[in-house]
Amino acid sequence: MKNLFRQAGLDEPIVHALGEMGFETPTPIQEKVIPHILQSSEDLIGLAQTGTGKTAAFGLPVIQQCDLDSPQTQILILSPTRELCLQITRELKHYSRYLGTLGVVPVYGGASAQEQIRALKSNAQVVVGTPGRVLDLLNRGKLRIGNISRLILDEADEMLSMGFKDELDAILEKAGSDRQVLLFSATMPKAIGQIARRYMNAPVEISVGRKNSGAENIQHICHLVRPRYRYQALRRVIDAHPGLSGIIFCRTRRETREVSEQLMQDGYSADALHGDLSQSQRDIIMHKFRLGHLKMLVATDVAARGIDVNDLSHIINYNLPDDPEVYIHRTGRTGRIGKKGIAVSLAHPADTGKIKAIEKLAGKTMEMQKLPDARQIVENQILNYTEQFARAGENQQGQPNLQRFLPQVMEKLQDMDREAIIQRLISLEFNRLLSDYEDAPDLNADAHQNAGKRKNGKDPSGNKNASPGKSQSKTQRKNRSRRKEAREGMQFARLFINKGKKQQLDKRGLMTMIGHKVNNHSIEIGHIDLQNNFTFFDIDARYENQILKAFKNARFNGTPLKIDRAKHQPHAT
Repeated sequence: MKNLFRQAGLDEPIVHALGEMGFETPTPIQEKVIPHILQSSEDLIGLAQTGTGKTAAFGLPVIQQCDLDSPQTQILILSPTRELCLQITRELKHYSRYLGTLGVVPVYGGASAQEQIRALKSNAQVVVGTPGRVLDLLNRGKLRIGNISRLILDEADEMLSMGFKDELDAILEKAGSDRQVLLFSATMPKAIGQIARRYMNAPVEISVGRKNSGAENIQHICHLVRPRYRYQALRRVIDAHPGLSGIIFCRTRRETREVSEQLMQDGYSADALHGDLSQSQRDIIMHKFRLGHLKMLVATDVAARGIDVNDLSHIINYNLPDDPEVYIHRTGRTGRIGKKGIAVSLAHPADTGKIKAIEKLAGKTMEMQKLPDARQIVENQILNYTEQFARAGENQQGQPNLQRFLPQVMEKLQDMDREAIIQRLISLEFNRLLSDYEDAPDLNADAHQNAGKRKNGKDPSGNKNASPGKSQSKTQRKNRSRRKEAREGMQFARLFINKGKKQQLDKRGLMTMIGHKVNNHSIEIGHIDLQNNFTFFDIDARYENQILKAFKNARFNGTPLKIDRAKHQPHAT
């Protein structure tokens, strides 16, 4: 079988490196761009969605044409963020591992300029940088680009939307006239056209897909919900998709913090990216996310710039963006390189205009769907758990460490039939989920438009001043009675926690947080005395030491959280 990268004109050392990385077939943008760069000196505008392989499209041919005998900077690549700058650097180093002495140097803000200057003095044929740091080094005379052969603008629309137009103008002015400009972008705003007219010479345009269009393999779903139910709706979406891995986009830093902290309190694998984080904190979070130790990032558009992870299953718009192009950038982070993705938006009924603008620009239709109901969610979770359980059983058959304990286990289960064992396993695993979604209200906006109207201070069910989810069904009263009976004769320990109402702690949040910390949502919690700045609660005494140990060095809403044995009960404040 012929290697298509070799057919495109790439040399054997690069083809060999690509083969080790598992790449044999170029993506559509690579198939068109690589031959152009290898064979032509014409300027180029490449239009393709994020995740379609643009880095390799420009990176492979330019490193092949570098003069390895000259240590001078020959290629300058500009990218909007530190993360993207480092990612491009990593990829170019992988591609060029068999080329010998090619030097690829990243320069970006938030790191030591002196170290970057030292790197530029040695071997820097290719420089990858953010506009601010590149201009700073140019002004200091530490980076020289007067003789570069190529200037590449990656994610040009993102750089412009981040306010780098002045820096781009200054850098392009300082670059020599005898250079090829390669501009890559996911969208084509007017400002891109202005750059092309001013700094590019009759550029060839290569486009994969329609201009400004969204990726073809993404399903776009929209749920209409009222703002007060937005977080509950988010949980429905997450719970309905076991194994979800994605980014949740919020409008503000504050909303990002609130949503991420609530998700963590409710036991989800999530963390936040926002502007208040230091670079080291951001790096740690991104490392965990790339490894799969975190399943969800909650972020603003600014904080998410430069995130490049290939295996995201979902993008969730906690709010629809005002700019349709932002929606395209957000959703382009899923469904990458042939994989399928899902973009879910939680919209307000008044967002009709935004939805139409997005559909027009992206050339995609949003599927208006009801939120998953309790039955769908529980069914999806149980089926996913069953599949995982079955696979785990296959993998562990015959393992001697497990076989040692089977006789004792079988003896304890000998009086239970197969169906009873399965029911018990499901009950233990899904106790919290079943409790959360029992008699769950309809959160869809149209449901509250039609059913939520009150007459004479009553809701349609007849409950005076009732709110969604507060009405008491017979099933709920029965469950409460059963829990009360189960607590009779149980010994409780009384614990103290240094958080209360003023720190946004509530009873449900406390119960979920305890279950999450000790990885057991079935622990019986008795009376909870929630005060302004502290809380007392009763806990099954068998778990007292386990809880005290689990909450050592814990934090809540960014501040130290302490749980201890209650010695006395101070007066409420």
